[in-house]
Amino acid sequence: MDIDRMLEKCKRDQWKPEDLDWSIPPRAMSRSEEEGIVQYFVNMAAIERFAKALFEEQRGRVGDVRLKKIYSTFVADEERHAVVAERLAAHYDVHKYKTYRVSRQINAFKPHFLRAIRYLSDEVANAYITGGELMLDVALLRSIDDYVDDEMSHQAMALINRDESRHIAVDYHMIEYYTGDVYWETKKRSARKPLSHYALAGWSFLNLIRTGGPFFMEMFFKPMKTVDPTGKRLQEAFKRIQLLQNMPGVERSPLARLSMFLRNTHNHPLYGQLFGGIVRRVAGLPPELIRDLYSREEGEVARKRGFSWLADEALSAKLAA
Repeated sequence: MDIDRMLEKCKRDQWKPEDLDWSIPPRAMSRSEEEGIVQYFVNMAAIERFAKALFEEQRGRVGDVRLKKIYSTFVADEERHAVVAERLAAHYDVHKYKTYRVSRQINAFKPHFLRAIRYLSDEVANAYITGGELMLDVALLRSIDDYVDDEMSHQAMALINRDESRHIAVDYHMIEYYTGDVYWETKKRSARKPLSHYALAGWSFLNLIRTGGPFFMEMFFKPMKTVDPTGKRLQEAFKRIQLLQNMPGVERSPLARLSMFLRNTHNHPLYGQLFGGIVRRVAGLPPELIRDLYSREEGEVARKRGFSWLADEALSAKLAA
């Protein structure tokens, strides 16, 4: 990835909520449709501000001034997305059937996740952020847009997806960096953190696992059953995550090793029968997302062509999924 070109693109592609035509009336909806769509956008606003906090954390971790500027544009992107989601929720709340609030599972998960990101290593933090971006971009946002299926949603999601494409490209670039010798040699030379840091990291990670399952169920798996009942797009997103874990150097990360261990255990003919339920609880995932979602040939092609190709392929997948 050309960082200078990406920074230029990030600056050039900024936009404002007022650029959208908010006069477009919503299509006719049943009560259940309207309530579901409004709740999706209420939750989406919370998730976008969640992502904003993560990019603020990333901005503080990177040393390259250009990357800091790129992450600053991402922070602005996510705040703008949150504002647009709030306005979309109000736009579709035609009949005022009830009062909508952010789902409690999101509020329960967020502080533990943000704390864990602060205490966990750079490559682990970036891996979580990339996985979340893939689920949001490849699966959830496009499926909600298809479900809403009117011009107001289409124009908003087109601009949001354009922003998210830049985010994913940078996420993949950073994963490639975190697999390299330069990063790991620098990490070896870094001063060892105090024991209290590792204790807090462990405590945060345990709470992350405890609250993660309900969060992903409420934010991704439950709505996706309505907006994409085939499950195709969510599987496509997890396929991209698995392909990333297959890339050379990714296994250096303890999180990647844990994830691959859980998946291999779950899919083993014997161990899967014995420990599959435990794996699903720890991972917070349904069985169809823990199975191997790519072929050996696809894995070999990805390893051969590299991270940039894989990023382009992931971005094209959200149009075909």
